[in-house]
Amino acid sequence: MTEEVQRHIRLSTSAYERWMASRTPIVPADLRRKHERMREGPFVFLRGTFYRWVEQFPIVCAKAADAPRITAIGDLHVENFGTWRDREGRLIWGINDLDEAAVLPYTNDLVRLATSASLASRDRHLVLRPREMCAAILDGYSASLERGGEPVVLAERRRWLRLVALNELRDPRLFWERMLSLSRTRRVPPSALRALRAACPGDWAAYTIHPRVAGVGSLGRMRFVALAPVAGGFVAREAKAFLPSAAARESTRPVANELVQRAVRSLDPFWKITNGWIVRRLAPDCSRIEMADLPQERDEQRLLRAMGWETANLHLATASAKRVIGRHLASLRPRWLERAAEAMQASTVQDWKEWKGRQ
Repeated sequence: MTEEVQRHIRLSTSAYERWMASRTPIVPADLRRKHERMREGPFVFLRGTFYRWVEQFPIVCAKAADAPRITAIGDLHVENFGTWRDREGRLIWGINDLDEAAVLPYTNDLVRLATSASLASRDRHLVLRPREMCAAILDGYSASLERGGEPVVLAERRRWLRLVALNELRDPRLFWERMLSLSRTRRVPPSALRALRAACPGDWAAYTIHPRVAGVGSLGRMRFVALAPVAGGFVAREAKAFLPSAAARESTRPVANELVQRAVRSLDPFWKITNGWIVRRLAPDCSRIEMADLPQERDEQRLLRAMGWETANLHLATASAKRVIGRHLASLRPRWLERAAEAMQASTVQDWKEWKGRQ
């Protein structure tokens, strides 16, 4: 990594945050929290700096980035997976954060997923070696691509993944205790209130509104939860301020809406982008799965293979993906993903050290 590439992380961050403030009101305390969290380690740093990734990936991995462009997830990483209920009430597992969706080389998502897995292993969240991780991701991705994809439904099949997704840390009592402990607020933008009201069932007068701090990459944006007892139990809806992807800052088109509609996917009926807000249902079985929450006993190869499979499910939203990506994948040299992930890991660690040392 050259000094020329290394030294600009602070400038990249300042430029991104100026752009962010020009598009949406900022929550200064949350942005300060993000800066502190970015010091924790390279894995958290990666999650919080997709704006930096889109600058570095074409430079650090020029060969890997020279690939067919599709509608991509963008900010893909191993903690960008969770569960939701579809219209039939079935439990679905898959990618549940599409804030940074944009037209990118398909390799962007594979390299970022593999890089995040390698960085997670530094924090002892995973024990597989990089070669094994990359092989599992590519195996799942290629198999899904060849088959034309298939949603990951946690019903009569995939019992092993269901056990991973529904561990004891997603206990309903603990979940609702956390929700009920949120402070209340009356200072909510009218557009957010309208978005929440449209998503909530029952009597709107019964709802309380709470600011919420969550995630890493979206810290600094406004985020509100509407919470109420309905029909004998609690319900919650969240509205998070929408921003265009850091990879397409001038765009006003909510690419994520198009992506979920065209992907091989069993839709979350509550997720949508409307009037400048990303709205979704929150519940114990409708949330992101963190690596620290995974059970001690799990098959990491199968888990990463499933992540690769789901990545292809979304890439198939691009009509030509199966043919074009399949042909390009076949032309790549063995261990290309491992080498690209290794280079991006080194770049990310270098940036993190610079950030940690200068803050």
